[in-house]
Amino acid sequence: MTETTTNAPSRPGRLSEFWFYFRENKGAVIGLYVFAVFVILAIFAPLVAPHDPIMQYRDHLLQPPVWEDGGEWSFFLGTDAVGRDILSRLIHGARYSFYVGIIVVAIAAAGGIVLGLISGFAPRWLDTIIMRIMDIILAFPSLLLALVLVAILGPSLTNAMIAIAIVLQPHYVRLTRASVMSERTKDYVVSARVAGAGIWRLMFITVLPNCMPPIIVQAALSFSSAILDAAALGFLGMGAQPPTPEWGTMLAEAREFILRAWWVVTFPGVAILITVLAINLMGDGLRDALDPKLKRS
Repeated sequence: MTETTTNAPSRPGRLSEFWFYFRENKGAVIGLYVFAVFVILAIFAPLVAPHDPIMQYRDHLLQPPVWEDGGEWSFFLGTDAVGRDILSRLIHGARYSFYVGIIVVAIAAAGGIVLGLISGFAPRWLDTIIMRIMDIILAFPSLLLALVLVAILGPSLTNAMIAIAIVLQPHYVRLTRASVMSERTKDYVVSARVAGAGIWRLMFITVLPNCMPPIIVQAALSFSSAILDAAALGFLGMGAQPPTPEWGTMLAEAREFILRAWWVVTFPGVAILITVLAINLMGDGLRDALDPKLKRS
């Protein structure tokens, strides 16, 4: 007696399905590759950078890039006003930018998710208090509020990250609360409640996983916002302090040389532009891949 077996088509895994929808957005794929290059440069900055980012070469002040008259291959993108290699400072600056993005998103997302879950499940009076506080924070221009907070805490990269995280947190609170309010009335949540699940289990085990897709997209967009805000604070002298090779600080130090040496301003600005653009393109791809309404069969 022989047994016959039928080979049913295997359902693709979640990762394969995610990549299938993500790669349909060509801009998102390009953004992913560019972002990966910057991440690799940031990780291996001490090995990739040709010079020490804070070393001053007094014989090469404001030396132009290699393709201009007076440029040298040893300083491919030129040097700044005190003779520091711009390429090395840009590569090491990627470390600070990604460090800021990761820390800010982690703090803002963690606090925002917890407050959003509490607000979604809390009594009406507590929900009202939390959301009104978030509305007050959102009423201020984000950069202005961050500037005020850093002025109170003191100018430094750490305080800049704390201020940016506080400014970005209301977005996570509102997004998480909206997702919770739409999920808590669904059958699976009602069933878990009837089965005796406690409030904390309902919040973090039952409901939160189904609220994550929009939060992940928000985290990608917040990552780019954090880099921009940190660069803005650095440009205003309230973020990373010299001689730290942070892109915003590099722009601040180069303001007076805009007409004499265009490269000291252009290259940090281009680095910020490309990084933020790549992250935003990735965010669009994440939205397409994670939002069921946007998936095409």
